[in-house]
Amino acid sequence: MDLNASTVGINTSISQITFSWLDYLVFATMLSISGFIGIFFGCFGTKQNSSDEYLLGGRSLHILPVSMSIIASNISGMAVLGVPADVYKYGSAYIWSTIAVIIASFTCIYVYMPVFLQLEVLTTYQYLHIRFDKSIKLLASFLYIFQVIIYNPVVIFIPCVALSQATGYSINVLAPATTLFCVFYTSIGGLKTVVWTDTLQTISILLGSIVVLVMGLYQSGGVNNILQIAKEGERLDIFNFDLNPTVRDTFWTFVLGSTTMWMVDVSINQGTLQRLSAVPTFYKAKVIMFIFCIITVILKIFSTVIGIAIYARYADCDPFQSGKIVHSDQVVPYYIMDVGGSILGLPGLFIAGIFAAALSTLSTNLLNLATTIYADFLSGFILKPVSEKKVSYILKVIVIVVGIIDCCLVFLVGKFGGLLQFGLSLLGITYGTLLGIFTLGMVFPIANKHGALYGGIAGLIFNSCMVFGSLWYKYKGVIPDYPKPISTRGCNITVPLPSETHKWDGTDIPSAFFRISFWYYPLYGSLVVLIVGILVSFLTRKHNPKLRSELISPMFQFLLPKGQLERSSTSCRGIENNIALKDNSHVKEGRSE
Repeated sequence: MDLNASTVGINTSISQITFSWLDYLVFATMLSISGFIGIFFGCFGTKQNSSDEYLLGGRSLHILPVSMSIIASNISGMAVLGVPADVYKYGSAYIWSTIAVIIASFTCIYVYMPVFLQLEVLTTYQYLHIRFDKSIKLLASFLYIFQVIIYNPVVIFIPCVALSQATGYSINVLAPATTLFCVFYTSIGGLKTVVWTDTLQTISILLGSIVVLVMGLYQSGGVNNILQIAKEGERLDIFNFDLNPTVRDTFWTFVLGSTTMWMVDVSINQGTLQRLSAVPTFYKAKVIMFIFCIITVILKIFSTVIGIAIYARYADCDPFQSGKIVHSDQVVPYYIMDVGGSILGLPGLFIAGIFAAALSTLSTNLLNLATTIYADFLSGFILKPVSEKKVSYILKVIVIVVGIIDCCLVFLVGKFGGLLQFGLSLLGITYGTLLGIFTLGMVFPIANKHGALYGGIAGLIFNSCMVFGSLWYKYKGVIPDYPKPISTRGCNITVPLPSETHKWDGTDIPSAFFRISFWYYPLYGSLVVLIVGILVSFLTRKHNPKLRSELISPMFQFLLPKGQLERSSTSCRGIENNIALKDNSHVKEGRSE
């Protein structure tokens, strides 16, 4: 339960820290430029009047803006705001997620993306139609749509938390305004708007993180002092190799669990495919992924160090317990206003970065949803030929409708503490199932539609029970949280604060199944899909049709039956690809380097 100074009798002698006029100016300038980019691409030039232009930017975008766009959409406001807050509360084990990003990036380049880019599918789920059948594509598409719709409210809530702390405006006012603004520039501008606003926003995130990091190190006495304070506060306890899956943060939760999450984000993610399809060659797509990997690792290191610096500053007076903030995830914007308030414009720059990261993810998700809903669902119900201009209008309407739905759901997010854990838990419902189905198709030639269907259903049921059960028990307050120690001994408190620590007697704690670390959700879900899928496929293998080699990842084509590779290469546009062509006219001949 969030605390409030008025309810615990705290002496709040420290004045409210808010934006200066220059902070407002910097923040407004960033939003104005984003809106102008949307207006420019929506109202001038090609005006986004074809689906190819609206969704893929005419397949002629450049490496740098596409790289920045993938970075911005995958970093998100949850990383900029949630990660430092998580490090502040639980310690620095998050640093191991850098290994996860590296593994996932190379897996994307050499396992998954060669297949998608060879086929030139418009959505990743069209691959499942070609590899298995339409029912598997619809199952995966539905899971993705469900995933994004329930996750978008978290994305919207994040910048509102930061902006509320910096300006004093209510989240209930900021959430609808944020959504409407993002829907506006996404709906009129398409992929080009998203890519170029993402570029602006990524630069804002980088600059803000660097400046705040330097300021934090300077005001806290330098690196050595920060590390010493963090060590005394148990924030540097990163060498935890415990294999117990119920332990929240260990080396293995990140190297195994977080890697699985990142594989979904960058390897089979619709947004990643859509951007990589917007460049003309596979070589440029690989360069983009290398740039993404390097900059994302740097940003993760920055986020972790900022979290340590925040703890070093508030080791003796936790802002949440002392009533200076009313939501635990406001510690980052509060810190920015605190250490950077003396530099006009700096808080505005960093809060703009948090806002920009969230807007980037939201705009990406809205565009991806529009693509998936139209290509995988609505297009099948449209019997008469539709002009490219009308398709573009339909896509824009979908963006608007989904944005309104997410805006209505955002008010539920504040009931759950810890944005990072809550957001990733929601993603865990579908991530494992989706990764398992795609891995079945690209890695295991024996896999068939029966295995993919039953494996996918089994994975979804398994993860849904685990995630919803865990969230329910967390909401009821019967799962131990075990944060690192905090202190209020340096605060000017007139009345003792109520303790948030529950005295667990062991009788009300649920089973280990519901206490598994949220980092493991996608890993366990994908394993269930693979085990059930391979077993069912083996039992029904007699009905397997001949498999074309380009549907299997190049690294695993050695698993194909002897002679099938040669036969497939001579007829690489078979009947299955004709199905995809009916689904979408953008499935063309394969790419070349």
